[in-house]
Amino acid sequence: MAFKSVLVIDDEESMCDFLRIMLEREGFTVQMETDGRKAFEVVGGKRFDVVITDIRMPGTHGLEILQRVKEIDRTVPVIVMTAYGTKEAAIEALNAGASFFIEKPFKKRELMAYVDRVLEVSGLRRENRLLREWVGGNGGLDRLIGSSSQMESVREHIVRVAPSDSTVLIRGESGTGKELVASAIHHNSLRCEGPFVRANVAAFSEGLVESELFGHERGAFTDAKERRIGRFEMANGGTLFIDEVGDISLRVQTKLLRVIEERRFERVGGTETLQVDVRLIAATNRDLERAVQEGQFREDLYYRLNVIPTVIPPLRERGGDVELLVNYFLDREKERNEGEAVRVSKGAMRFLTEYDWPGNVRELENVVERAVLLCDNGTITPEHLPETVRNPKLKPMAFVDDTFLPTMETIEKAYIYWVLQANKWRKQKAAEMLGIDPSTLHRKIERYQYSRDEMD
Repeated sequence: MAFKSVLVIDDEESMCDFLRIMLEREGFTVQMETDGRKAFEVVGGKRFDVVITDIRMPGTHGLEILQRVKEIDRTVPVIVMTAYGTKEAAIEALNAGASFFIEKPFKKRELMAYVDRVLEVSGLRRENRLLREWVGGNGGLDRLIGSSSQMESVREHIVRVAPSDSTVLIRGESGTGKELVASAIHHNSLRCEGPFVRANVAAFSEGLVESELFGHERGAFTDAKERRIGRFEMANGGTLFIDEVGDISLRVQTKLLRVIEERRFERVGGTETLQVDVRLIAATNRDLERAVQEGQFREDLYYRLNVIPTVIPPLRERGGDVELLVNYFLDREKERNEGEAVRVSKGAMRFLTEYDWPGNVRELENVVERAVLLCDNGTITPEHLPETVRNPKLKPMAFVDDTFLPTMETIEKAYIYWVLQANKWRKQKAAEMLGIDPSTLHRKIERYQYSRDEMD
């Protein structure tokens, strides 16, 4: 990994030396400037990963340095230091684009925590800039593979809703591509120059969700060694995508509702109220209406999220899109492995197009990747496909007839059991097919009290 470069600007040479030694020990390359006027010229001729500047210096002001850096490349983070800390000075620096305002004297770990966080945020911004270049002029709509009328409707819907700043709630089964849709909405919006930050709350333990979304102060809980900014702060000026929003606890739902309504929040363990400008896109495969009825999801939050409802159709309802997706994944595997083209036999394609794909596009992608690895003659045949695709006749746990309609919980229980059976109870593989974190699958196994022989 390349060394990160830091420019340190302070008229006190001892402070520059202190910061240089500290940062070099952490693997950074450091350039020091004690002359503010020369520093002004330096930032105009060379790009740095981080700039750390004092605010009061002879010859120039730290805010002039900050403005100069932002004129050249606004993605470069600037940390402002001062021995004369006031609330007004902090507000002025932050309004001018500073990432953090830190008062002297400070501890090494405090500054390093700020440096680590600004690098993380600037990395996200550069990642989003590269993603915008990669998705091209149509904002990633080409990544939504499919010629069916259902997918055409999804693309048209994205173009209509993207320019708005309203909250979007994406509904769809696991593996349908909800994150791709959220990304396309962001990259076709007026916020496309800002960050697109993801937060899959199902991947966090319940106790960490609040910290991941809103950040925390040092000492807020046992493992909170340093201040950490959350996903809302990281997404400021852009879009925050919260996946599996239906899994958020009622306590955190209350705080989420306040952010949506007021654009304000406090970090965990903090008293400072922070203001953010974020567009929120949420996604879930849960029946939120039923969760509201059962008291598991706040009704007012549901209506705040469901301003622009967006539904992603399951793969089994998308006509001939399976064959298009198979060819897309085969082309991608060829590029990834720099190998020869792999084709699919008519028999194998028949199985692929007739299968119901309960795991949707993600399941199809995994099946194609597996088949490419297994075939050794350049042709995927039925024998290279999983038994579940060739013979999808597992015993059902839920039935639908004229007298009984199962609840979403019953359907989820049946589907998870089906996937566990299909993967011979290999939980890591089952979690991948389900599109959830292994810890989430473990909790659901405990909740539903599965037994491997309960259906035998």
